[in-house]
Amino acid sequence: MIKKSEKKSLTPKMTDILVRPVITEKAMKSAENNQVVFVVAAKATKPEIKAAVEGVFGVEVKAVNTLVNKGKVKMFRGKEGVRSDVKKAIITLAKGQTIDVTAEV
Repeated sequence: MIKKSEKKSLTPKMTDILVRPVITEKAMKSAENNQVVFVVAAKATKPEIKAAVEGVFGVEVKAVNTLVNKGKVKMFRGKEGVRSDVKKAIITLAKGQTIDVTAEV
């Protein structure tokens, strides 16, 4: 069992789980509530996402909520196509913790 005082080591899998931060008006509004939104790998689980955020950014994660946006059916050059599904994670950070995703862009 890992103690909270021990820092988790950064692994290549952690960087593959977090695809990119979501930088929208709605996502920036949630930053007031200590929340950060990331696009994550489709197969990533909540414990893996939590470990990845804590390992990459060195912050304490309070909760992880996930959602999957299903891809829309669209017409492209007269043919029907489907956009890819996107999995997002809403990370709630512990009080006093912050991640500045706009500086990394």
